[in-house]
Amino acid sequence: MKVPDREAPTERVRLDKWLWAARFFKTRALSAEAIDKGRVSLNGQVAKASREPRVGDTLEFRQGNEWRTVVVRGLSAVRGPAPVAQQLYEETAESLARRAAAAEQRRLAPEPALAQTQGRPTKRDRRTLKDWGDRWSASLDDQ
Repeated sequence: MKVPDREAPTERVRLDKWLWAARFFKTRALSAEAIDKGRVSLNGQVAKASREPRVGDTLEFRQGNEWRTVVVRGLSAVRGPAPVAQQLYEETAESLARRAAAAEQRRLAPEPALAQTQGRPTKRDRRTLKDWGDRWSASLDDQ
């Protein structure tokens, strides 16, 4: 019985496995979950995890909060180093421009919650604030 070579180029590969091998998702389960939620379309149609992409197909999917559009340039069922994975696809110019505009928007208008350097006051902080309030009361009754 011949054992298949894992490094040999494959002609057929599942979509969830290709997304994982191209390093768009950290695990194959996450790529399958994104596909099941309808966040991945292959050539303009909602895809299933078992669908087999071909060289030249256009994939549109959501990665985090951003939509990416890529063209399949190679097929692989094994997850390799990042430089090898980047040869499996080519991102379209519109997708790159859209991601750059979103990054610029985030830079210019950051999330207000991220500017918070501290959370709730600690018990010690509350005691200090209480003591400070007792000593420096500025009410009309103190006159």
